Amino acid sequence: DLLLLKHICQTEASPATRDRCCWSKLICEALLCAQSEARLTVGVYESAKIMTDDPDSVSFCVLATDEEFECDIALQIHFTLIQSFCFDNDISIVRVSDMQRLAGIVGDKAEQLEDAHCVLITVPNGSWEDPALEKLHLFCEESRRLNDWVPEISLPER
Repeated sequence: DLLLLKHICQTEASPATRDRCCWSKLICEALLCAQSEARLTVGVYESAKIMTDDPDSVSFCVLATDEEFECDIALQIHFTLIQSFCFDNDISIVRVSDMQRLAGIVGDKAEQLEDAHCVLITVPNGSWEDPALEKLHLFCEESRRLNDWVPEISLPER
């Protein structure tokens, strides 16, 4: 199963034709790795602060929403500003459609579970290598070439 996952992720097919399951596993792997190394920032306001104070420290951005928040104008404005910041600073960005599931992956405090609309993965001090994150960066780069500026990844079921 792991060999199949690696094979799928290493193929040269476009993001539109690749197995989306591969990307959902990779995003979970990258989030859990970053969490174990204390490189996650959870929350719209917390993320905006990091982006303002130290934009070079941000490596990857995950935006999440659920149907109940699609009409939240303030949140949509924040998303637009965050996306613009990511584009301007060459930060890879994806969207997931299940905020509660994302909160379940990254949240360890009650307040994180309520505001997991934006999650940043920061770069640690010193050299580092995260194979899952590198593949996700390539996925985002390829998606942008296909004019899919904020690709959506489905998170795996629990």
